[in-house]
Amino acid sequence: MNRIANHPILGEPEARRRVTFSFNGKAMEGYEGEPIAMALKAAGVVIHRYTAKRHEPRGIFCAIGRCTDCVMVVDGVPNIRTCVTPLAEGMDVRTQDGCVAKETGGLA
Repeated sequence: MNRIANHPILGEPEARRRVTFSFNGKAMEGYEGEPIAMALKAAGVVIHRYTAKRHEPRGIFCAIGRCTDCVMVVDGVPNIRTCVTPLAEGMDVRTQDGCVAKETGGLA
């Protein structure tokens, strides 16, 4: 996985339990408590949603919960900011299209 093993300021990340979640119906793994966006990024997923008007892809931008580029449908609830929402076992994460789940989502 693509994760920082030793950050020059934050040091080494604390040990966490591996959990399974789904992204657009595909099983994935991440670490409990890490932001959903981090688990997706480590798995190579960079597109979180598509804009309503132009259907343009969006992903992580600010990574601190201030913008809406990383919003996704999490456990059936749209507009969840994945950069600040902790990952938990069994979460169902889906690409968002406008304000709803994207029906034909895949690894994006």
